[in-house]
Amino acid sequence: MSREQAAPYLAEALGTFALVFAGPGAIAVDAASAGAVSGVGIGLSFGLIVMAMIFALGHISGCHINPAITLAFAARRRIGPAAALGYIAAQLAGAALAGLAIVAIVGDYADAGASLPRLGGTDAALVSEAVLTFFLALVVFSVATDARAQGALAAIAIGGYVAMAATGWGPVANASMNPARSFGPAVASGAWHAHWVYWLGPIAGALLGALAFDLIRPGSPPGPPPPGRS
Repeated sequence: MSREQAAPYLAEALGTFALVFAGPGAIAVDAASAGAVSGVGIGLSFGLIVMAMIFALGHISGCHINPAITLAFAARRRIGPAAALGYIAAQLAGAALAGLAIVAIVGDYADAGASLPRLGGTDAALVSEAVLTFFLALVVFSVATDARAQGALAAIAIGGYVAMAATGWGPVANASMNPARSFGPAVASGAWHAHWVYWLGPIAGALLGALAFDLIRPGSPPGPPPPGRS
């Protein structure tokens, strides 16, 4: 494999490492420092790192950094099966390395930022993960795949949504929306309780979000208004 062929997979690994190191890492640092980061700071850490990585890596790999999003792209035939599997393997590897780095630097505080059901238990976690990822996928497909959207602002839209979800819904089940984000801290801390929720919920939500975008997307750009109408 040439360097050009390997670049997208390396970008996915690096982007996912950055996501897990910044987001779950902020949760671990917050626990280790008795709340110095705060819930708002954790939410901003997630949103800002996603925005930065899309700006930095989006032109190389698309910056999925999320197996659920990659599977949604594959289901809508926007990425081939072999490339999708390679992306997911790279994402999981990057996430695992980031989880290990969190534990090595901070210690096993808050299970290295692992995703665990909290308010409402497993049922609430599953539903919230599906709903949150549904709208994440809808935003991603709307701003990143449609030429009529403001593509240059895709990173801000996606990062802003992630920050909102992590801040507002993090106390329910960590608002993972991303199997890799949950996988990395679980590998490092051994916190596997209800881990299946963080695969099933995001994957189902992402697939439905991509389908919803296809259903609402207009077939062609709107034409000019008729004469005499604004």
